[in-house]
Amino acid sequence: MDTDDELRIEAPHRELLDQILDKWSLSVMNELCERPCRFNELRRAIPQVTQKSLTATLRRLERNGVVEREVVSTRPVAVVYRITPLGKTLRHPVDVLLMWASQHMPAIERARENFDRQEEEADL
Repeated sequence: MDTDDELRIEAPHRELLDQILDKWSLSVMNELCERPCRFNELRRAIPQVTQKSLTATLRRLERNGVVEREVVSTRPVAVVYRITPLGKTLRHPVDVLLMWASQHMPAIERARENFDRQEEEADL
């Protein structure tokens, strides 16, 4: 059914959503929505992330206009990351997704358990 209201997830949308909704991006955006941070502050706030993954995540978010990087001329030179106005517009939709996940997690867990049980029975 083709209508003007039809939701189409095309390659550019899928790529953007993959980059913005991944595990580290959500954590980084959550921190930067609270306050601008230097790289090591982000590392401390998200201890599970590796330096390589954090660097790649910040570069993707910066490329997509969600995060901005500012070089501060101090000794030594510092880099501060902050959420952009565009990035701030993601807060509400992400909060809605998280609320949906919280509300439906019991049903999702039951579905996972049923699926896993069926997989195990099929393997026997």
